[in-house]
Amino acid sequence: MSTSRPEGTPARERLDASMTLLNEVRRRPLDPGYAAAARARAQGRAKPRTVAGRVLIFLLAVALGLTGVWAARELRIPAEDVPSASSVLAEELRSRSQVNDQLADEVEDLQEQIAAMQAQQLGSEADSILKGARNQAVWAGTVAVHGPGVTVTLRDSERAQRNASGSEEERVQDSDLQVVVNGLWAAGAEAIAINGHRLTSQTAIRTAGDAILVDLQPLVSPYVISAIGDPNELRTNFARTAASAVLNLLAAQYSISSSVSAEDELQLPAGAGPPLRHVTKSS
Repeated sequence: MSTSRPEGTPARERLDASMTLLNEVRRRPLDPGYAAAARARAQGRAKPRTVAGRVLIFLLAVALGLTGVWAARELRIPAEDVPSASSVLAEELRSRSQVNDQLADEVEDLQEQIAAMQAQQLGSEADSILKGARNQAVWAGTVAVHGPGVTVTLRDSERAQRNASGSEEERVQDSDLQVVVNGLWAAGAEAIAINGHRLTSQTAIRTAGDAILVDLQPLVSPYVISAIGDPNELRTNFARTAASAVLNLLAAQYSISSSVSAEDELQLPAGAGPPLRHVTKSS
C-alpha cells in the first residue's frame, strides 16, 4: 500500500521548524572550527605549537592575571580624597545653620523696628504697655535676652565622630537633649537655647534620620545648651536632677562626654513666636 503524498498536497511543516537555533545546538554542539581542528590533529595535519607561541601565551596569561590583581586592589583601597556621606551631610548642616543664623539676625532687627513703631503709635502709654509686653515675651521666648547662666555641652564619642562601625549608639540622641533641657528648666533656668536656637513652648526636639532637629533646624555635635539664670543655683539644682544622672550614664556606657560650666554673660536670640491670626482695635 502506497503512502506517498498525493500531488498538489502542500508539505506539512515540522513542529520544531521555529526552533532552528536550538536544533542546531542540539545536533551540532561542537563548533565546526573545533571539529575541523580535531580532525586535523587526528590526521596529523595540525601545525605544531612553537616555543615562541607557548611563551607568548604564557606571557599573555601572566599579564591578564596581574591586571586582574591590580584592578581588585585598586577597588579595595578607599579613596582618601572622596568625603564620606556623613561628612558631606554634616557640612551641609553647618552651611544651612549659618544661613538660618543670618535669617534669625534679620528677624531680630525687624522685631526691634516693630517695637519702635509700636512705641510711636502708643504714645504716652507706650512705656508701661511695652514693659509688660516685654516681660511676657521674655518668658514666651520671643525676644532676645542676655545675662549670666550656665552651658551644658554634649559631644558624640570619639568613635562616632570618626564614623566607626557600630558607633550609632554612641551619638547624642534627641531624648538626651530633652532630658537635659527639662533638667535645666527644673533647676530654675529663665531662658534656654541649643546651639543658638531659642526654645519656646512650641519648640520640638526630635530626630529626622541621623540629624537632630530643634524647631525644625538640623544640628550637629557638639550640642551646647545655654541657660540663663543664677549660675551657682543652676549648677547646684541641676546636679540634683535626673538629668545629671543621665549624663553620667551616657559617659559610662556610650562614651558620650558632657560638661557643665558657669558663664558670666550669655546672649540668647529670640525664638519663633506663634503666628498672628487677627488683630482687634479697641475704641
